[in-house]
Amino acid sequence: MSPVVRYAALFLVAGLVLIPLVATVLGGFKTLGDLRVNPFGLPAQWEWRNYWDILGGSRYWQLMGNSAVIAVLTVILTVMVSAMAAFVFVHIQFFGSTFLVNYLLLGLMFPAATAILPLFIQIRDLGLLDNYWGVVLPQVAFGLASSILLFRNYFKQLPAELFEAALIDGCGYFRFFWHIVLPLSRPILATVAVIVFVHSWNSYLLPLVVFNRETLYTWPLGIMAYQGEFSTDWNLVLAFITLTILPAVIMFFAAQKHIVAGLTSGSVKG
Repeated sequence: MSPVVRYAALFLVAGLVLIPLVATVLGGFKTLGDLRVNPFGLPAQWEWRNYWDILGGSRYWQLMGNSAVIAVLTVILTVMVSAMAAFVFVHIQFFGSTFLVNYLLLGLMFPAATAILPLFIQIRDLGLLDNYWGVVLPQVAFGLASSILLFRNYFKQLPAELFEAALIDGCGYFRFFWHIVLPLSRPILATVAVIVFVHSWNSYLLPLVVFNRETLYTWPLGIMAYQGEFSTDWNLVLAFITLTILPAVIMFFAAQKHIVAGLTSGSVKG
């Protein structure tokens, strides 16, 4: 592929991603009338108050706090469980391991929305309605399949000599996992953490089903505050979205180098 075609394709993809983001940020600075007349251009008058009113309200920080607690708990549990499970599948041979891996990977075919009704019944029977864990635990369960797959592929690329040398030196499985494998796995740890965090941060359907009290709402549910019976303040919605996606964007850029290394590990062998 020639450099011209490659750069043209990259600019096209970048435009498809950046134009909606820039339009969202600029839309938050407009009045509702200006947004309807000029949705993609610069604001006729910069309405900084749209952002300051949201930041100055306690409801915004309450929504962000709820989303942060759920996302952090989901990331911690998913990373812990999937990393240990992937380590077992790579380094410990036992009867039915291949079948169990394939069974877990079947979870990639079924998003949470397909099981929302039985999931709601199970959460209700466990008494987890209006509880953070009613959202965290299903998110962990549905995130394990992809996370185990990523960890398993990465752990397979680590030199087998490390494991053999550790066993000769009297290092057990847990010490080898904790002191050797995890320090060498920062790229894939960052990759899985960011993917799980963004998925949890943007989750809408599961919190909508589990939470009935507004004090527990996450930020995607908070958008409903700007939707009236007959009209919607789209300029405030865009300002709210801009402020609430910033944590996920910042986290992605902070871990970008590790994410690229984690996703491309093992793709090129030399």
